[in-house]
Amino acid sequence: MTQPLPERVADALALITGTRTVRCPHPGCRVSVRYRHVTPDEAKRLTDLATDHTRHGHGEGGPSPR
Repeated sequence: MTQPLPERVADALALITGTRTVRCPHPGCRVSVRYRHVTPDEAKRLTDLATDHTRHGHGEGGPSPR
């Protein structure tokens, strides 16, 4: 799924600053996690959180997004 232009620009700017953006692949889900300067274990944990829709999907067993 293609992200809206403002989100793609924000992701590109974040990448320039050394920040990694991971988005949920679930259609219509707008959850994303950005991180930088974290340990490999923390990067994996954050990636798993962002890409596992059941952990953040509203009304699908996960906590409500804030």
